[in-house]
Amino acid sequence: QVQLVESGGGWVQPGGSLRLSCAASGSIFGIGAMGWYRQAPGKERELVATKASGGNTNYADSVKARFTISRDNAKNTVYLQMNSLKPEDTAVYYCMMAKYAINYWGKGTLVTVSS
Repeated sequence: QVQLVESGGGWVQPGGSLRLSCAASGSIFGIGAMGWYRQAPGKERELVATKASGGNTNYADSVKARFTISRDNAKNTVYLQMNSLKPEDTAVYYCMMAKYAINYWGKGTLVTVSS
């Protein structure tokens, strides 16, 4: 089993920045891709960004040039730096880590962007 714990969510004004972190523990050997998804009220969960173990990254069009995903394999941690935040970025953000054919999820951290 893999346990994921997110941190860094909160309230921020439009144009502001937040940095999310997600630390993995447990049976972490073999973790592949790491990433972030989000779910806004009344909407389906959507991909925000992923980063493969080899380094390739993938971003949703809506966050390109504003968000940056990074990972520290030594710490089994993935980060999401979010800049120029917009009200439409308001959502619960979930960390995901893939291990073989299984995706593990964190419980989510709420990000609220409003004035």
